[in-house]
Amino acid sequence: MAYFPNVAGDAFPHGLLYETPSYTSIYSIHIRQIVEHCVVSAFDVSREALYAPGRSHAKTALARQVAMYLTHVVFGLTLTEVGELFQRDRTTVAHGCSVVEDLRDNPDMDRVLTIFETALASLMHEKTQENA
Repeated sequence: MAYFPNVAGDAFPHGLLYETPSYTSIYSIHIRQIVEHCVVSAFDVSREALYAPGRSHAKTALARQVAMYLTHVVFGLTLTEVGELFQRDRTTVAHGCSVVEDLRDNPDMDRVLTIFETALASLMHEKTQENA
């Protein structure tokens, strides 16, 4: 379970960062944590910033959109499920996914997203094989 630290509370030194809805599956929480770990590192934004309410700086908004996109595309969660995980409306998730899809026209961004998708899909496959 080294990939899934702090699953139960998502605690930070100053308390809870966000509240996970009680009906959210533990599987979804694990996915969110894996994706946010990748995105926070790659985009050099804080974990807190990903879940900040309201509008964010462009860099943070892009990181959040990429995280939501990867959660939807790689792991197959619905837009509603992704919205619940990232505390956004499903229409916001749909917009974010659309923005990221448009960014794939840029070869550099496409390469980064392909690397993320490959790594996350591989990790998912690896964890599935361990549990089989």
